[in-house]
Amino acid sequence: METNFDCIPCFIRQTIEAVRFATTDENIHELVLREVLYAASKMDMKKSPPVMGQYIHRLIRKYSGSPDPYKKVKDRFNQYALELYPALKEIIENSPDKFDTAARMAIAGNIIDFGVNNKIDSTIIKKNIEKSLSEKLFGSVTHLQEAVNAAETILYIGDNTGEIVFDRLLIGQLPKGKVIYAVRGSPVINDATIADAVYTAMTDMVRVIDNGSDAPGCIIEECSSAFRQYFFDADLIIAKGQGNFETLSDVNKNIFFLLKAKCPVIARHIGCELGNAVIMGKQS
Repeated sequence: METNFDCIPCFIRQTIEAVRFATTDENIHELVLREVLYAASKMDMKKSPPVMGQYIHRLIRKYSGSPDPYKKVKDRFNQYALELYPALKEIIENSPDKFDTAARMAIAGNIIDFGVNNKIDSTIIKKNIEKSLSEKLFGSVTHLQEAVNAAETILYIGDNTGEIVFDRLLIGQLPKGKVIYAVRGSPVINDATIADAVYTAMTDMVRVIDNGSDAPGCIIEECSSAFRQYFFDADLIIAKGQGNFETLSDVNKNIFFLLKAKCPVIARHIGCELGNAVIMGKQS
């Protein structure tokens, strides 16, 4: 997916919010903002939005001196999601269609995205979970389940912390021996890394790998050779979240994207309404 002109204001908003989140030093705020404004004026609009996101957050980590500015937030939402997990799992177990309910739960977890909204709290998450159980989905759970049943190998690419616990709910309905779960190679925003997979016990469910990249998405050419091998060998890719959609929607693979359409540009690109829960298959 290419960068849209409407992405530019979002880059600026994200820069200001993120650098203020990382440090109170206004000199650093100005320095980062000026560098991002210059970079935005020169950027290749044919690249996906996470390319600029990667640049922004590298700058913030560099000038703030913090290798993981969102660490406390990540831990807090991982812990909160773990506290919710038993009740959510029970809802799935009591559901007449466990796969459908688990898929809805996994998508509900995609609301925990500090790249889009750094005001996320427990009230927003709970309301989103309640809505997810009854809202009309854009796409087909049945098609996803058919793809899962037909696949011998499944690469499930995660997105955010907290959300990774919701992914466990869907993975519980998959043939776990066929599943590999992928996280980011190093910290960026509140995206999940190997440390988060360990913290949330994802590593106890399935094999977990990282993609070798610090982009808030999955820019294939920047990922490690080991990850690329798993990616292109997999029969089915399940990719969570907007960043993975932005970077993988043009890749020629059998991919199902699961996400909340939190951005009007992405909603237009998909053809759904803003706020829709999306399960969209893309055949190779």
